[in-house]
Amino acid sequence: MSSFSRFTPLIGALPATVPFVGPEAIERARGLAVQARIGANENGFGPAPSVIEAMKSAAADSWKYSDPENYQLKQALAAHLGCNAENIAIGEGVDGLLGQIVRMVIEPGMPVVSSYGAYPTFNFHVAGHGGTLVTVPYRDDREDLDALMDAVIRENAPLVYFANPDNPMGSWNDAEKIVSFARGLPESCLMVLDEAYCETAPDGAAPKLSALIDLPNIIRTRTFSKAYGLAGARVGYTISTPDNATAFDKIRNHFGMNRVGVAAALAALKDQEYLAEVIDKIKASRDRISAIARANGLEPLPSATNFVAIDCGRDGTHARAIVDGLMEHGVFIRMPGVAPLNRCIRISAGPEQDMALLEEALPKVLKGL
Repeated sequence: MSSFSRFTPLIGALPATVPFVGPEAIERARGLAVQARIGANENGFGPAPSVIEAMKSAAADSWKYSDPENYQLKQALAAHLGCNAENIAIGEGVDGLLGQIVRMVIEPGMPVVSSYGAYPTFNFHVAGHGGTLVTVPYRDDREDLDALMDAVIRENAPLVYFANPDNPMGSWNDAEKIVSFARGLPESCLMVLDEAYCETAPDGAAPKLSALIDLPNIIRTRTFSKAYGLAGARVGYTISTPDNATAFDKIRNHFGMNRVGVAAALAALKDQEYLAEVIDKIKASRDRISAIARANGLEPLPSATNFVAIDCGRDGTHARAIVDGLMEHGVFIRMPGVAPLNRCIRISAGPEQDMALLEEALPKVLKGL
């Protein structure tokens, strides 16, 4: 079967791929059932009961389009964050917003700077818009701000991506370093500061909004997918100058948000008590994962996220064998995609029943290698 003859050359040259293979696809391909879903950095503790009730109530109105201006959610976020609603743009998760940012800045052939092994979905969007990815290695399992700056200047890059805390390693940089990096960037380079895991980070990791909100070349991305437990609802947002926020209106899908997801996000913002409880559960689960790793002779890395990267002590082939072996026991985890990061496996925080399955399966897998 042939494809349509007038697809663009770019589409013709791109591979048919997705940034991540989902657990559902693994189940289908291998004939296995996931019993512990602790690989996609979802929040297995789930959303607040108040959020679930709000979603149930909103479901009856799903015949209506969601407000294309996202007025209520912008107002609620502004009140929560301490900024103006004009500083906020709403989108279908951080992934959708990253695609829009790349589209706003990148034309075919333009260089885009990122870290080698950082969030693959960003790279997916860069490729999809014809950009040329320029990468720098991690240093001590952290994104290297100095190397990123050098690459931006060397390439005269119009776009740089940096996540804090980081995925896939769980590491982080202090707010002061990030502010210094942002303010040192050329005005012609837009920085995406991905803060998907900011709620689980320690104090002093996320810059205050006032430290960056006046800079027109900084866009911060955040989500309800992680700490708020709403990965399936697809609600993300950006924080930037009003002009930058308005730029999204020129290209976004104005009816892309679903009413149930928006209702969930509004309810989640109101229930900060539950959020605090979940963050405590995530911290406890990180400790549990780390203890299981150490008990099996593996080394957990410090984490500011809702997952733990675990150094397996060898190489990507060994780490892949652990990932595949755990799946044989119904335990779904993932691993970084490139060396030297791929010496690690990555395990998401989750409820105790998932941790118990991991604790039981991991020594069996290691013994068989």
